[in-house]
Amino acid sequence: MEEGGAAVRRWEDLDNDILVRIFQLFDVFELTSGIAHVCSSWRLASCDPLLWKTLDLSMLKSDFIKIPLEPYVYVGNPSDLKLTRVLKISSNLSRGYIKTLIFHVNLYVSDDQLTYTAERCPRLRRLVMPAWNRIKKTGICKAIRTWKDLESMTMPCIANPPYIMEEISQNCKNFSELKVMGPFDVYFAETLVSAHLPKLKVLSLRCSMLNKDALILILDGLSNLEVLNISHCVLIESQPPPAPKKVITKLDQSILEKASRLREFLTCMDDSCIMCQRTKDDEGLMRWYKYEEDVWKEDERWSSRDCRQRLQKMLWWQCSSMIRHDWRRCRIGLRQDRWCALMRWCSCKF
Repeated sequence: MEEGGAAVRRWEDLDNDILVRIFQLFDVFELTSGIAHVCSSWRLASCDPLLWKTLDLSMLKSDFIKIPLEPYVYVGNPSDLKLTRVLKISSNLSRGYIKTLIFHVNLYVSDDQLTYTAERCPRLRRLVMPAWNRIKKTGICKAIRTWKDLESMTMPCIANPPYIMEEISQNCKNFSELKVMGPFDVYFAETLVSAHLPKLKVLSLRCSMLNKDALILILDGLSNLEVLNISHCVLIESQPPPAPKKVITKLDQSILEKASRLREFLTCMDDSCIMCQRTKDDEGLMRWYKYEEDVWKEDERWSSRDCRQRLQKMLWWQCSSMIRHDWRRCRIGLRQDRWCALMRWCSCKF
């Protein structure tokens, strides 16, 4: 096709691999905004498994208010409808290929939303869901039974952990990573030790209030544990009442000896550390809304991997502004010289 003497290539004629590479630059809102309805080739590309390995909803927060009774939050209907829409479109386009699901720390998923997603994402391997206020025991248990391949989970501290650990033990034979966001007490530690989780290799308790007895239980009882992260924790020692709990500022030699068998024992108890100070100020129950966006997702055990991902995203972003502008001109087409220049750049970088 020619326009004004210049050859123009139509978007619907592009190779599927190139379309997929372009769509990888979009976030979930752009992917679910209607690009699958432009033409059949776009529909095919938007369903490619490469786009749906991870469903990252960490930029989506609930519009909520706190209430004094369970579930202690009230979520507005428009906010719920927005999340439901994104989950439905994403699950339809992904065709069950989603393996990582990430929810924001202030995204309050309902039972219906969770079970709907679980049924349509049976291959899930990693779940990051720090807020369980609106999720009941029946809902999370039903989801866990669906996720037979689940290997990693980020969860809040809950009052009754045995039921969830039992479900994981019975249904998720490859479960190997657990991150708990919130106070970690002896009861939770006893639950982990007694649960049959032979492949549990990594445990992260960062930025939490951690009981010393619970830490000792973990070190003594989880014989297969390889990585333990207690960075920025407020370590406390229970004393006979009426004496208050004692804050420990330095790990003693007995704990260090027990931890010496681990491949990695990540700690930070430095008064000059910003995150350590924040955990102390929040008394071990982090108020993440006060801090930088996405800081709640950070974890020292993934630091090297995160650095590589950030570098890759920086490279990709160099061409994304041009692409984001041009895909909205979908039926107009790109000038041939501009398109060729873009493809040469992509082939060099990726």
